[in-house]
Amino acid sequence: QVQLVESGGGSVQFGGSLRLSCVPSGSIFMVKAMGWYRQAPGKERELVASITSSGITTYGDSVKGRFTVSGDSTKNTVDLQMNSLRAEDTAVYYCNIKFGGGWLQMGEYWGQGTQVTVAS
Repeated sequence: QVQLVESGGGSVQFGGSLRLSCVPSGSIFMVKAMGWYRQAPGKERELVASITSSGITTYGDSVKGRFTVSGDSTKNTVDLQMNSLRAEDTAVYYCNIKFGGGWLQMGEYWGQGTQVTVAS
């Protein structure tokens, strides 16, 4: 069972920056997409940013222009650079990697979640 090891979460002041990193504990075959989701108290989990194996990126509307997702297709690591942080960005952030296709069954891995808190 592969685990996704997340790092970089913490507390930051309004307008500050954080960089989240996600590193798989083992090999993942046929990766389709990597990205980050977040969930705030009382709200549903939502997509923050993702990048496909071909390099296509997708961002949630609220983070466009402020966050940047990047990945290493060889190591299957994915980072999230977060700038100009706001109170609305406070949430638990989860790394996600989707894989499968062809002879493999499709599936996904999730990180354990890392807290990001933006204070005034």
